[in-house]
Amino acid sequence: MTDTRKQLHAVLTDLAALVDGIDGDRWHAPTPCTDFDVTALTDHVVGWSTTFAAGYADPDGQAPAGPTSVDGDRAEAIRAAAATLDEALAGGAADRPLSLGEAAMPGDMALSMILWEYQVHGWDLAVALGRPWSPDEQGLEASLAFAPMMLTDDYQGEGKPFAPRVLVPDDAPALDRLVAVSGRDPRWSASGPSR
Repeated sequence: MTDTRKQLHAVLTDLAALVDGIDGDRWHAPTPCTDFDVTALTDHVVGWSTTFAAGYADPDGQAPAGPTSVDGDRAEAIRAAAATLDEALAGGAADRPLSLGEAAMPGDMALSMILWEYQVHGWDLAVALGRPWSPDEQGLEASLAFAPMMLTDDYQGEGKPFAPRVLVPDDAPALDRLVAVSGRDPRWSASGPSR
């Protein structure tokens, strides 16, 4: 759990830096998340990171039922969520269930899910902005082992929360394999069809 905690903190720190660097004309750029432009995806990242942080910080592990609405500086909101998460996790918060509304999951499982989500959403934002994204390799491999357990037929496929898996070579970089299993084309480009 300590490794996952450190990897998540690093990913959220890098995400905040990405958000800090968004220029005015890039806020409405498309992203690999076809339903989200850069603004909507950033708000999604901010809202859920704040929600997850609130849940882990709550003594009973109860998070708000949906993403928290955050006004103001989005990058600072991500940094604040990262700090809150790190403090709560250092205190053992992942040892108890995390509840979102009526649904609950083991805290360590939720932590793995959150790491995977922000590794992939970080890539979504980075490629939309034409910026580099290189999470820790060990964390990517952990998410590659975890993600397929969550991506059941109920959640992945046409018209579902995750697009169908994209085929990539077995020896592709870990980040390419992770975004591909998550329904993204690693060759996606904001300028047009896959390069």
